[in-house]
This record gives sequence, C-alpha cells and structure tokens, in this order.
Amino acid sequence: MGIGASEIIWLITGYLAGSIPFGLVLPKAAGLGDVRKIGSGNIGATNVLRTGSKKLAAATLLLDMLKGLLPTLLAGSLAGLPAAMLAGLGAFAGHVFPLWLKFRGGKGVATYIGVLFGLWWPLGLAFIAVWLLTAFIFRISSLSALTAAALSPAAAWLLGRVELIPYLALLGAAIFLTHRENIVRLFRGREPRINLKSGS
Repeated sequence: MGIGASEIIWLITGYLAGSIPFGLVLPKAAGLGDVRKIGSGNIGATNVLRTGSKKLAAATLLLDMLKGLLPTLLAGSLAGLPAAMLAGLGAFAGHVFPLWLKFRGGKGVATYIGVLFGLWWPLGLAFIAVWLLTAFIFRISSLSALTAAALSPAAAWLLGRVELIPYLALLGAAIFLTHRENIVRLFRGREPRINLKSGS
C-alpha cells in the first residue's frame, strides 16, 4: 500500500514539530550563548548540560521528547498506527535535519524516546530502563543511548508488538549513524562520562 496525501501530511507535521531547536533556543534565551560553539556542538540535552545548567538541560530533554511524542500520539489517535509511525519518523528527521539550522541538528535520542511513548508507552519505559541501567554501570550517555536503541526491537518482540520491530530497527540504525563520532571515541576510550556535579 502506497503513501497517500494524508500520510504525507502527518510526515510533514512530525518534521515541523521535530525541527524546533529547543536546545539552541533555551540557552540563548537564558543568556548562555550558542550551544553549537561548545562541547560537541550538538543541540541536544547532553550538550546543553555543558553550559552548566541542569535545569536547561532537563527542559531541553523534556521538550525534545514532547516534539516526538505529540505528533506521534496525535497521528495515532486520529489516523492509526501507520500515520503515527510516519509522524514519528518525521519528528526524528526534523530533529536531526532541521530546516532552520541548515539541516544540522541533534542526534535524535530524546525525540526517539518521545516517539516510543507515542507509539506504545511500555516501549518508552523499556528504553529509559535500559538507558538508566547502562548509565549507572558505565556513566556514559552515548553508550546508554546506543544500547537502549539497539535493544528496542527486542523489547518490542518481548512485549508482543512485533509489527514495530522493522520500524524500531530503522530508527535504531539512524541513531547509530548520528552517534558515529561517539562510537569512534568509545572504541578509543575517549568518550566523556556523565558529570552530575555541574551547574544548577
């Protein structure tokens, strides 16, 4: 079955929601400058934390999750699972390739978590559980995200949502691509560890 006009609308809606660069807007509004000029140069919550503000990092994380959750949830409730998957895909793509920032955005983890909750909330909880466990053991954010993304298809299988496995495998592969520099640093033992002592 092909993609019709309504599905394209959901894809675009997701993209527009996902492309809102909260990780850039919030620090600038707080007078902390452009996060693209510090740390990894990324607009995600992990790099926002490097401004020294835990509150801004938490707000960025929440808002980046919401821009994946809301279009996915809305599309699913109004048009069904295929529309929800397209809206989620659009939101993820919008975060990674935002039109407003010359298609240079974040790595998509928080938005992906929001998409998971929008598709079926136990998948979102499973991702967070794996992330927290991995972070507790290794204290490395990127490794935690990669591990949780890699195990999301397995979680879908264990939880009886096998129809979502190819979709989650696709987005998981995309997360590995956005983290390719982190993967290189992981192999070299140079990936930064989570610092919970910075900022307010």
